[in-house]
Amino acid sequence: MKKNNLIWIIICNILGALLLGSWLASTPTAGYHGPWLALDQSVFYFFNQKLAQGTAFTYFIAFVNLRAFDVVAFVAMLAIFYSYYRKSNVEGKRWLFCIGVAMLVSAVIIKQFDKLLPIDRASASIYFDQLYHNVNWVSQLSGWPAKDRSGSSFPGDHGMMLLIFAVYMWKYIGKDAFIKAMAVFIIFSLPRIMGGAHWVTDVFVGSVSFVLLVLSWILLTPLSDIFIGWLEKKLPLRWFVKKRE
Repeated sequence: MKKNNLIWIIICNILGALLLGSWLASTPTAGYHGPWLALDQSVFYFFNQKLAQGTAFTYFIAFVNLRAFDVVAFVAMLAIFYSYYRKSNVEGKRWLFCIGVAMLVSAVIIKQFDKLLPIDRASASIYFDQLYHNVNWVSQLSGWPAKDRSGSSFPGDHGMMLLIFAVYMWKYIGKDAFIKAMAVFIIFSLPRIMGGAHWVTDVFVGSVSFVLLVLSWILLTPLSDIFIGWLEKKLPLRWFVKKRE
């Protein structure tokens, strides 16, 4: 491992620890206070008050929070990935496929670390409804089965998966792929926040801090390269040759 990479791992871990630590200081046991709560509350009510107007915005938020809409995020990631896959030769196709598998394995590993964190925070919609009883539920206003609540929302799993994809694109494909993937991360993380099923900090503190703390040890060490190289040797090239009709 390069010395420079070790420095970046340390930086990522310090940033991740500071980010997560600053949030932990405002958790329920700490009385829900501080700038993170102020941000969460401001963003939640900014969108939630607009839902009560019953305009096209209400139905738009309901639509993008339907379970089926999650497929669109997956298709967007797949489209970015496939745009590079289809241009590659046989060896390149196998390599990219192995990168895709590495992403999934990384997501599973990060999820295990998530389970070690003893925090079970309900979504912003549930929290503020129990506190003030003034929440507008987009599922009730629209009559659609939109996801507007969660019993355990931290960290944001949806955002975490999108962010893992973006970081892998940066390391293995390049800056252009990373920019496209980050656009997908931001665009498809917003619906849950706007609908109240997630707090802002679920994604931009929870997902980001876990990726910084765990993924840095996977991507900035030889670990991911070793796994991808090992998997390449196990998969025959003929699996990636396009058959002629």
